[in-house]
Amino acid sequence: MAPIDCLIIGGGPAGLSASVYLARFRRQVIVADDRKSRAAWIPKSHNYPGEVDGISGEEMLARLREQAQMYGVEQREETVRKLEKDGDFFRATMNTGVITARTVILATGIVDEKPNLPRMPEFIYKGAIRFCPICDGYEAMDQRIAVIGPVRTAVKKALFLRTWSKDLTILAIGATELTPEEDRLLKEAGIAPPCPVKDLYVEGERVGADLANGKSHEFDIVYPAMGAKVRSQLALDLSASHAKNGCVCTSDHHETSIPGLYAIGDISTELHQISVAYGHAAIAATHIHNTLDHNFR
Repeated sequence: MAPIDCLIIGGGPAGLSASVYLARFRRQVIVADDRKSRAAWIPKSHNYPGEVDGISGEEMLARLREQAQMYGVEQREETVRKLEKDGDFFRATMNTGVITARTVILATGIVDEKPNLPRMPEFIYKGAIRFCPICDGYEAMDQRIAVIGPVRTAVKKALFLRTWSKDLTILAIGATELTPEEDRLLKEAGIAPPCPVKDLYVEGERVGADLANGKSHEFDIVYPAMGAKVRSQLALDLSASHAKNGCVCTSDHHETSIPGLYAIGDISTELHQISVAYGHAAIAATHIHNTLDHNFR
């Protein structure tokens, strides 16, 4: 097939929003999506603009897909196996063939590291396991909260969560030694020193923890602070500039160091917010439209 204007890899909030913008600019767009968007795990978002009663991630994605379809965006449930630069174009290899595109937007997101629990999906949907206190810390108001992970990241997240609850426990994976500054901050916040954790377990509707000292505790909510894998391999394969954490470096227009290759949403920022993804999408899509040849009516 002839080169399309833009291939968008990833069909989460960022990728689908970018596809709508480009389609409304009358650009030929294909979205390749493996249906593994992190947004699908959201049981209900209450900080999504305009949704007073909240909205689930699945419903949000369904609406975005419907909107993209309304403007003629071709959506393929595909995994892009390989991305290459071929002169002025990009070649994306998928299970069903190859797509050639003038520009590419990577909106592949991240994958959170999760505790090993037998009912993990169920507990995420019920809200007992949560990942983003910026998104839903308000809903954790005054509940018993545990933060599990390496001390450095767990302390940071626990201090952030102290905004909404004073009942916080840090479940440390590995070493528990604190820096003098961390010790001071935890004491000021009224948070006990980290407890070495042996294992997590499910008790009814709650998550519990077996501690190294032989004691056990149950919590209303557990926030992992175990990091995340940035799904940036396609960009790295093209030698795009990236940070130590794997996030792809971009310009103000969200173009990477590879001309014509853009990165938006969680893949390019540590602020993993839907509203941020939408902003990235608008900026990148508009820049792509302005840099491509005119498509006068």
